[in-house]
Amino acid sequence: MVKHLRVDREEKYEIVEKWFLKDLEMIDGKEADTDNPYFDMHFHKVYNLEAYSCASKYTFARTLNKLNEMYLKKDLKIVNFNDTYLNDDSIWSSNNRDCLVLMRICFYASNLLCLSLCPLS
Repeated sequence: MVKHLRVDREEKYEIVEKWFLKDLEMIDGKEADTDNPYFDMHFHKVYNLEAYSCASKYTFARTLNKLNEMYLKKDLKIVNFNDTYLNDDSIWSSNNRDCLVLMRICFYASNLLCLSLCPLS
């Protein structure tokens, strides 16, 4: 865990705690149906954490899941997360692809608008 400090115009990061992925038992997103940046990480003790945003919480969970699949291959419980946003194969997953998703939505919306304005013959 890193603590962010801002001194005048300089930003500093200080390592507060370190955990091992092998010790992580579960990630609890608390509420899958709301835009909530809070989550719990269960080690030998439960840590209550707050992400910068809900999107960053999901990105963090996806990253931990990928690292687990690549290196540990253990059963990592990820609960109270919306599976649609958690899986990478979904169109809505955002691993720095938020702009791509937004562009697709705008493209489809503009196509629908154009089609609705075309006269039927």
